[in-house]
Parts: sequence; C-alpha cells; structure tokens
Amino acid sequence: MKTIATMALKPGMVLAEDVLSYKNELLLPKNTVLDDIAIGKLSRYSIMCVEIKEDADFATTHFEKVRVSEGFKRFEKVYAIYMAVFKKMIDGLVNEAKPLDMDTLLQVYGEITGCAKRGEILLDYLYNMVPTEDSVTYSHCLNSGLVAGVFGTWFGMDLEQQLILVKCGFLYDIGKFMIPPELIWKPGRLTEEEYNRVKTHTVHGYHIIKSQNLDDNIIKATLQHHEKCDGSGYPNGLKDDDINFYAKCISIVDSYCAMTSPRSYRQTLIPLQVVDNFEKSGGKYSQALLKMVLTHIANSQVGMTVRLSDGSVAEIILINQLKLSRPLVKCGDGLIDLAKRNDLEIVAVL
Repeated sequence: MKTIATMALKPGMVLAEDVLSYKNELLLPKNTVLDDIAIGKLSRYSIMCVEIKEDADFATTHFEKVRVSEGFKRFEKVYAIYMAVFKKMIDGLVNEAKPLDMDTLLQVYGEITGCAKRGEILLDYLYNMVPTEDSVTYSHCLNSGLVAGVFGTWFGMDLEQQLILVKCGFLYDIGKFMIPPELIWKPGRLTEEEYNRVKTHTVHGYHIIKSQNLDDNIIKATLQHHEKCDGSGYPNGLKDDDINFYAKCISIVDSYCAMTSPRSYRQTLIPLQVVDNFEKSGGKYSQALLKMVLTHIANSQVGMTVRLSDGSVAEIILINQLKLSRPLVKCGDGLIDLAKRNDLEIVAVL
C-alpha cells in the first residue's frame, strides 16, 4: 500500500486502511472503493492523506505477487531489450547464415540473469513472461538458454560446462524456425503427418549450425535433444550412453520450458505439477540428472502456501524424497501426507 494525499485521490482507488476522524469516528472502512462522494467526505473532515492499495495488495497467488513486484518489472524491461538483440542474431543466422557472435550471446545471458539474485527467482520471473504471438519461438529459445544456466548449476557443472549448456539452450531448437509456427504451436493433437514434419526440426537445426565454429556438444545437442534414454526418441532412436551428455541435459530443459510456458489449450503448470509430470515420464530422461533438478524445484516449495483440489488451503512442510511431487502439508491444525492421499492435488501456489 502507499500513502496518497487526499487532494491527489481519484475515483476507483481502494482504501487499504480504515479512515478515522479526529474524534476517532469511522469515516470510511478499509476496502472502500473511492468515488467523488467519498473523496469529498474526506476533504470535509480535513483528512490530509490516506492509505491506498497498490497492485501487490490485490495479488492473491504467489505468481501474481511476483508479477507485480518491482524486481519483475525491472526484469521485464531488461528482457525486452535483450530479446530484440537475440532475435536479430537468430534471424541473421537462420536467414543469412551470419556467423554467431558468441560474446554477444553470452552478454544477453549475463544482462538478463543479472536481474535475478537466485535461479529460483529467475524461474519465477520466466514463469510470468507471456510472449506475443509473433515471438513464441524466439521466447522459447531465449528462455531455454536462461533455464539451462539455472539447471547447469544444479547439475553441479563448472563454469565452462555451464556456459556450453547455456549456448546449447539458446540454439538447440533453432530448427523450429524452418517449420511453420502455426504447426509448431498448434493447439491440440497433431496428425501423424504433422508430427513427422515437426520432428524434422532437429535435423534442420543441425544443418543450420554444423558449419558454425561451435563446440561439438552444441551441435550434438541440437541434433539429439529429442532422443530419450529408453530409445523412444528421435531422429535416431538412441539409448542411454549413445546420447550426448549435453543433449540429455537439454532434453530436461526443453520439457521443463514446454510445461511452464503458456499454451492456448492449457494453463502453465505450477512447480510441483511439473515435478509430477517428470516423475511419471518413466525412463525417458537421465534419472541422475532429473533427480537433481526435481529435488531443487521441490525444495523451493517448502514453506509455500498452496490450495488443494478440495478447496482447502495448506502449507508445504516437508518434501517426500520418494515422491517429490507429493509433500507433507499442514492444513488447519492437522498434517496431510499427500503421498498417501491420491484423492488430493496441489492446484495453486498462494
């Protein structure tokens, strides 16, 4: 909330506190939506200033509060500036085969990530970014590079490895620019013919960057990021150790970004819903790498207030290490072990 002089009040503003006269009489109660009559009353009683609600006071969920925070507003501005730089670089590479300036690419990474003190905060900020219709693929590539930096620290990589993974994140999906965006981002299920066409983006990406002076891991991650450890992926159906290590990392980044990005046919998933989806994925991902990411995401939710599927409100108390998506929560005076309550789900973070 903020203090506003009565003479500066405008209709539609909402009182954050009760307003009392000098005799301690209630003039207007908290949450009053001001109109000309209410503002006139304050003037007649010589009220000099009042407390008015700000956007943050109306936020009801964790991510709404993030969205109205000053930190996120600064992040949005910096992100927009460097999105334009990133878009120009990608267009130059895809349309004109211009060599990539990797120093500039890493500057983009440094400037944007510098707006967040911790990886968890960066993920919260990215969760709240909604791309315009004509920038969805660019946003996906930019966000993947930023997320790759966070996950790289969680994977225990040294700085050199982290920067390779960041470059992989920025570039691995570049082949999608060779596929019509209405097909890439089509709501609903793809036909078999459409899906086969979308799958060619890995090979398109490989051909775009193979002649660039890049670390071989970046080129392999571009080709192999849809390979799965159980052999169910594409383009070559590779398994386990046949898949490049950075490709395994990027496979997790790619799926995370897909689950936390807005789609026309579903809402973005909250963190423990993301964890739940990964836990149900079987042997598609490197289990050692996946465990590191899911543990960090789950632990970041301890202390959060959440809404359960039955409408009740609870606090996350303890993460269940055998089922990271199903923590122990405190609801009223009691505890609920969600690992034993399959009838309940966490549906919102408050």
